[in-house]
Amino acid sequence: MPRPIAALVHADALAANLAVARRAAGGAKVWAVVKANAYGHGIGNVYAGLKGADGFALLDPAEAELLRELGWRGPILLLEGCFDPRDLDTCSRLDLWHTVHHEAQIDWLAAHKTKEPHKVFLKLNSGMNRLGFAPAAYRAAWLRLDALPQVAGITLMTHLANADAADPADLEASLAAFAGATAELPGPRSICNSAATLRLGARLAASPDDWVRPGILLYGSSPDHPLHRAADWGLAPTMSLRAELIAVQTLAAGASVGYGSAYTAAHEMRIGVVACGYADGYPRIAPGGNERGTPVLVDGVRTRTVGRVSMDMITVDLTPVPEARVGSVATLWGRADNGAVLSIDEVAGAAGTVGYELMCARAPRVPVRVVAG
Repeated sequence: MPRPIAALVHADALAANLAVARRAAGGAKVWAVVKANAYGHGIGNVYAGLKGADGFALLDPAEAELLRELGWRGPILLLEGCFDPRDLDTCSRLDLWHTVHHEAQIDWLAAHKTKEPHKVFLKLNSGMNRLGFAPAAYRAAWLRLDALPQVAGITLMTHLANADAADPADLEASLAAFAGATAELPGPRSICNSAATLRLGARLAASPDDWVRPGILLYGSSPDHPLHRAADWGLAPTMSLRAELIAVQTLAAGASVGYGSAYTAAHEMRIGVVACGYADGYPRIAPGGNERGTPVLVDGVRTRTVGRVSMDMITVDLTPVPEARVGSVATLWGRADNGAVLSIDEVAGAAGTVGYELMCARAPRVPVRVVAG
């Protein structure tokens, strides 16, 4: 039989989280962001749960092609735009919308031959300092695009660097930069990522023609953790990483477990060996020492890891689960069969990272199953 590990994708949770985004959006349209292969879930696996969105946003033209093959006929946005002039041929063929964030992309459009003009999102650098036109150059870029017969419509766009911050000062500075650069320019706007959608959607998405761009919230992770938990926003986990216990050991008092003897038993205790390790995408740096472990559910009961994470195995304390045995199910994050939930944000926080990384780190060797519940 195959190794007992799987990532379950919960279609019902995807649809429920999309509904949360739509309620928060204040009447604006919703892009479902499915970049990075739908945050590690698989675009084909999330399509049914997210096809209630108004459009899909992603990075790779090949991912856009997959969505068209799945049957999606609505808008698709390339969030980083075209990487090469030839990508515009793909945009024309697949009817893709695309972001414009530097002058060369405008040059490519000006030279592009197309029967149908393109819809573009013109990106402002409002403080993230990655992509986008500086505020002083934004209006000139808009005028260039507006003059091109290859362009059918321009949406005013930015990406907020501090929408998840507890202190709103930096966020307000970005919003002021956007307001100043876009003053009196016509067209819909797209400002809100996940955090801004939840916290400010009704304020920032002022028109039904505006767009919000939720990503991580769709997958049941809080965009401003630990300020708010996923449950605070009413978000449900969309991925459950589960594996079975493949061995049970009894440690004598003073015995240690795993590489480097990172955990030493203070008394006799049972531990379980889980068929999951860092080669499956579980974070190697997740703590399991005597001072602190990483939370895990065994048969739906909360316990903790003990010892270091190794390539293929994790060891867990079975003291709270005395009936656990070989074949018992460990939920590394997500939803257990008894309804107990271990937020991916909590696991990520213990490991000093974010839920985004854990989702995207799922290894190809971990099979994925889509489940209704």
